Amino acid sequence: MVTVAYSTRFEKTVRKIHDTLQKDRVKAQIARIVQDPLTGKPMRWCRKNTREVYLPPYRLSYCYDKKNDTIIFLALYHKDEQ
Repeated sequence: MVTVAYSTRFEKTVRKIHDTLQKDRVKAQIARIVQDPLTGKPMRWCRKNTREVYLPPYRLSYCYDKKNDTIIFLALYHKDEQ
C-alpha cells in the first residue's frame, strides 16, 4: 500500500482555497494519483524525479519513490507563478 505525505507548503496552499468545487477537484486528483502514482507528467532538469498534474488553473507537484512506495505531495501552485 502506498504511503502518502504532504509538505507544509502544500497543506498551507490547499487551506487557502475557498472554492469548494476546486477543493473537490484537488481531492479527486489526489485519490487518482494514489491509485496510479505514475499518472503525472515526469519533470526534467532541476525538477527531476518529480511529477506534475495540471488542474486548471493550478499544477499539482508530487514525488513518487518506488523503492519505499511513498508519494509526497510537494506543491500546488498557480500556472502563472511558474
